[in-house]
Amino acid sequence: MTKSPQEIELMAESGRLLASVFEYLDGVPLAGLSTMQVNDMVDDLIVHRLAARPASKGQYGYEHVLNCSPNEVVCHGVPSERDILRDGDIVNFDITLEKGGYIADSSKTYLIGNVAPAAKRLVSVTYDAMWKGIAAVRPGARLGDIGHAIERHAKRYGYSVVREYCGHGIGREMHEEPQILHHGRPGTGLVLREGMVFTIEPMLNQGRRSVRTQSDGWTVVTVDKKLSAQFEHTIAVTQSGVRVLTLRADESALAH
Repeated sequence: MTKSPQEIELMAESGRLLASVFEYLDGVPLAGLSTMQVNDMVDDLIVHRLAARPASKGQYGYEHVLNCSPNEVVCHGVPSERDILRDGDIVNFDITLEKGGYIADSSKTYLIGNVAPAAKRLVSVTYDAMWKGIAAVRPGARLGDIGHAIERHAKRYGYSVVREYCGHGIGREMHEEPQILHHGRPGTGLVLREGMVFTIEPMLNQGRRSVRTQSDGWTVVTVDKKLSAQFEHTIAVTQSGVRVLTLRADESALAH
């Protein structure tokens, strides 16, 4: 369950490369692109420019490099030439990358063009909720502390937390133990130890937390059709606290 310092450095390299993928997407005018075009851009970047492997491709039979989840799609949205990103949309891109045998996993919700204030607020609160969870990580803390910090922040702003999906341990395999719930009671659950590596990836809904999976077997949407947002980082428990392995350049201040 725990990783050696050498393994964590290998994971940090995967995380650094994955962060550069999101930094690349930050500069792409997304409005008017199909979600498949974004998928193909990311595929080319990871394989040919970063000399790495898109870890989601082929995992559990999934055919693509990323999940793209716009608006009421909660997670696991499938890229398509028919799905065009439009002004006013929000969209989450969930991307994994493997280098040197170790996988990093991260996601970010993007604002496309002129986004309504209510949607901007949801995205901002979701991002802050992830960081509340990250801030709860330290040796001796418990998994329930992470979930409690996230859920408390979400409820403060009137949002619900999706419970069907959670963070997870990660390393040579994309999904390892433990499961990281985004709700919980403080002081409960597994005790965190130095060397544990896992993702924190809360999904917050504008309305009810209820979700359903569409007929493609992948795409998960809100039952009430209201918006959902998500952010994700891969983190390691350190001797004194936490290290964000997928940290992007514009987040350096938040990591402290």
